[in-house]
Amino acid sequence: MITKRRVLLVDDELSIIKMIGKRLEVEGFEVLIAMDGEQALQMARTEHPDVIVLDLMLPKLDGFKICEQLKKKDNAMDIPIITIFSGRGSDIDAQRCMDLGAAAYVTKGEGATPLIQKIRTLLSELD
Repeated sequence: MITKRRVLLVDDELSIIKMIGKRLEVEGFEVLIAMDGEQALQMARTEHPDVIVLDLMLPKLDGFKICEQLKKKDNAMDIPIITIFSGRGSDIDAQRCMDLGAAAYVTKGEGATPLIQKIRTLLSELD
């Protein structure tokens, strides 16, 4: 039996959760969902997904802080993080995410295909 890879999808926009979540499921992933920063931290630590897809603008705790906390001596520090954000300020945000330990980033305007490709690339590097 093949075990599905688990993706923690973190976003506070229900439309994004539905669109990306459905695409991930169609692509064969098990999707876990968190809609705020505190829930994302808790789920990353307890569910230990294979990859985290993390929006930067979240209630309670933003994506930068989540990335920073997970990458500093945390039991979830080995989980690759892909940050997603809207296009404004993307170069600065992207560099900051990479400096905090994110493995990759995409902008929401790119659609789900580049995100799926980055997830698959990261997972193949882990195998």
